[in-house]
Amino acid sequence: MSLFKRLRDLTLSNVYALIEKAEDPIKLTDQYIRDMTEDLQDAEKAVASQIALEKKFKKLYEEQEALLQKRIEQSHIAVQEGNLELARRVIEDKQAVETKMIEYKEAYAENQLLANNLRAKLEEMRKQLADMKNKRDTLVARYQAAKTQTEINKAMSSFGGSSAAAGMKRMEEKMLQAEAMAEASNDLAASRGKSIDDEFANLGKNKAVEDELAALMKQYEKK
Repeated sequence: MSLFKRLRDLTLSNVYALIEKAEDPIKLTDQYIRDMTEDLQDAEKAVASQIALEKKFKKLYEEQEALLQKRIEQSHIAVQEGNLELARRVIEDKQAVETKMIEYKEAYAENQLLANNLRAKLEEMRKQLADMKNKRDTLVARYQAAKTQTEINKAMSSFGGSSAAAGMKRMEEKMLQAEAMAEASNDLAASRGKSIDDEFANLGKNKAVEDELAALMKQYEKK
């Protein structure tokens, strides 16, 4: 009988250990919750049946107990009336009733004990199911956080990878090359843009420098 197999075969700690190692702990947790819910429903039906038996034997016991008290009173009345034959029949029936009462009392006690044990196990199952549902919320949060962290780490590794760095370096080299070409183009344009007057002006400046230098040198030659 698999009525209480979750309590017999699996403790919550074992269930949690399996969940932690599962590829998808959320799906596994949901499956355990469904299984435990089904077991709980079966257990509730079994407990209800056992409680019905308990009440049945209690009622039978109480009925025989009341009948026994009635037969005792009737036996006293029959003796007081001098009807010994009736008293004898009443006493015989009283003894049979007393036997039944004892049997029903014992059956009631046994079924009451069994019902109480099943009630306790049922409450334990309800507690474990509630704990499992609470555990599911925690697992979902942890699982989602772990997935998010993994995705972020993956994105960060590709974001700062060698391909991105190499691409950036090539862009810098191209930019430097373009700037160098622009500067050379500017110099070339400047040299080509000099007018004839500018050229002659520069020649005049150079001749004045040379004349001053020659005069300075003659001064030192006389000495």
